Amino acid sequence: MSTDTPNLTWWKTGVIYQIYPRSFRDSNGDGIGDLQGITDQLDYFQWLGIRAIWISPIFRSPMADFGYDVSDYTDIDPMFGTMADFDRLLNEAHRRDLKVILDFVPNHTSDLHPWFVESKSSKTSAKRDWYIWQDGKPDGSPPNNWKSVFGGDAWEWDAHTHQYYYHGFLKEQPDLNWRNREVQEAMYDVMRFWLDKGVDGFRVDVIWHLIKDDQLRDNPPNPDYSETQPTYDQLLPVYSTDQPEVHDIVAQMRKVTDAYDERVIIGEVYLPIQQLMTYYGAQNDGAHMPFNFLLVKLPWQAQEIAAAIDQYEGALPDGGWPNWVLGNHDNTRIASRIGEPQARVAALLLLTLRGTPTLYYGDEIGMRDVPISAEQMRDPQGINMPDKDLSRDPCRTPMQWSNKPYAGFSETAPWLPVDKKYARVNVETQRNDPYSMLSLYHKLIRLRNSEPALNQGSYTPLLANDQLIAYRRDSPHGDSFLVVLNLTSRPCRYRQTEQPLLTGEVVAATSPELEGATIEENIYLAGDEGIVVRLA
Repeated sequence: MSTDTPNLTWWKTGVIYQIYPRSFRDSNGDGIGDLQGITDQLDYFQWLGIRAIWISPIFRSPMADFGYDVSDYTDIDPMFGTMADFDRLLNEAHRRDLKVILDFVPNHTSDLHPWFVESKSSKTSAKRDWYIWQDGKPDGSPPNNWKSVFGGDAWEWDAHTHQYYYHGFLKEQPDLNWRNREVQEAMYDVMRFWLDKGVDGFRVDVIWHLIKDDQLRDNPPNPDYSETQPTYDQLLPVYSTDQPEVHDIVAQMRKVTDAYDERVIIGEVYLPIQQLMTYYGAQNDGAHMPFNFLLVKLPWQAQEIAAAIDQYEGALPDGGWPNWVLGNHDNTRIASRIGEPQARVAALLLLTLRGTPTLYYGDEIGMRDVPISAEQMRDPQGINMPDKDLSRDPCRTPMQWSNKPYAGFSETAPWLPVDKKYARVNVETQRNDPYSMLSLYHKLIRLRNSEPALNQGSYTPLLANDQLIAYRRDSPHGDSFLVVLNLTSRPCRYRQTEQPLLTGEVVAATSPELEGATIEENIYLAGDEGIVVRLA
């Protein structure tokens, strides 16, 4: 059973909303979302009850990986606007008491970044050691067997200097050498540039990739690899990722951030729970929140999810704050993974568990993955491995604002196609429909924001079986709640075994018809139903 933590900061009690800027709102009619488009929708976040927006990369970039290949860390890409547009967005957000989190990409730069251009110019370049250069083997083959996440070898031959450079992702994204102190200081200065502007924190991209084995040893084969998996999974990346020294880097990032008031570092870490926990730091001096992707990766099965929640809660270090994610720009949308009826149940789970929830744009209206033809595909991960069906384009399609052409996202054809259901699945249509997904999210977020039991209270598991999950949220500063969720499409019963029996009224549910009911010893739920009960 977890305990209450009083006087929590905004990033612990609030809801974070991820914006993929290319797809959020186009203000200038070029078919691509921009900063002014985000500024135009700040009142929407305020209405929804969002505390902070996290914006995927907006820095200057050749867009080989849509902003995750940065050519200037302290400038805005013209595709999204100007620095003046960003300053306006930041000021308008803060005026509404909204926090702004930027996506920091420290593992690699663009190959067009001046640092890499200089590094590549000669073996004696002052910045040669800013990247990972290595001679080939005697037969001319790459230095080791490391794979790129986006397919193929992770080493690219440079004919000019007759060495290979390492790229964990695209060849246009050379990895920085984070063992070099000058690289470290240059990147900490980038952080300070944005923190001085008033940015409220960073989501740090692939933070577990930052340090590589200093001997560049071969990665071992993955005994569980199957042909349906990406080629990257052929090997276990035990030497190319998650090295012990990475925690010193994360601690320094935390030190930079902690020099400013109430700022946050959120680390992107796809690792098993015990390894994930190390990113909080040995003295709770690492990332404030290493992202927890359990609800993204686990099968949607009640007992498995309940066990994972308990394992996660039990593994948290002293002072470590939990967080939960249902989707992001790299994964299939929740409505496509488990279906729209269960996506409602998932909303209850996300917004009533202990810890900070992060919501992916469009999930609040039930957006689903959109089929993208080979001709329309833009994602390099999909293009580079066409036989693997790994494109992330389907979960990155334009936000559906209204039933106007192109879903109110733009006045012209957007960079990716809009879902054909947009006329019914959009913010404008759902906003005043009490039965809509958006109304459910609005109600749940408002309830969570107003109740200490939900935004900071303890979590106590009660029951999990092959259909349902039941748990309590309690706070000495407010009411207590019972949450019962049916993760199947079949009816189920929750029979109370506690004495005295819990009593109370349903205050939020997957459907408004369930609200207002008083619970009894036996709680019966239809398929795809979930309830939040305010206990008497």
